[in-house]
Amino acid sequence: MASLYPEINLPTIIAPQTVSRKKYSPAPSFDFATGDFKLDSHGRMILDDGQDAFEKWCLKTCMVERGTRLAYSDKIGIEFETAAKKSSPEAVKSAIIRTLTEAILVHPAAEYVKNFNFELEGDNLRVTFDVKGRDLPETFTVSVIY
Repeated sequence: MASLYPEINLPTIIAPQTVSRKKYSPAPSFDFATGDFKLDSHGRMILDDGQDAFEKWCLKTCMVERGTRLAYSDKIGIEFETAAKKSSPEAVKSAIIRTLTEAILVHPAAEYVKNFNFELEGDNLRVTFDVKGRDLPETFTVSVIY
């Protein structure tokens, strides 16, 4: 005779494993002086290790005005022109800090951005700040001239 109560085999529960964060991937090395990728003597692209690639990504992102490049999404870049039009120097600094921080933190490997320093050099503004990447032992400094 069949049982009135069905037997259900429950799946075994697997203990949660620690999720390892993605390592920084290598990327083609970019030369900011020439505005092109670095090539070896055979014409092949030179690769940066993951940490150097992340540092260069941060610098490149801070040099691109948001929405001006068709190759980049609207999440990549900064809004420097909008920030520079603020009414007071304190408002300009605050807007620059905001837009640079937002631009860097778009990257999933970025942990924080802090220690901003502003220096006027003639007609140019040099902004220097520290960036900490996840799983990186130390911060690194980014310096951009506008």
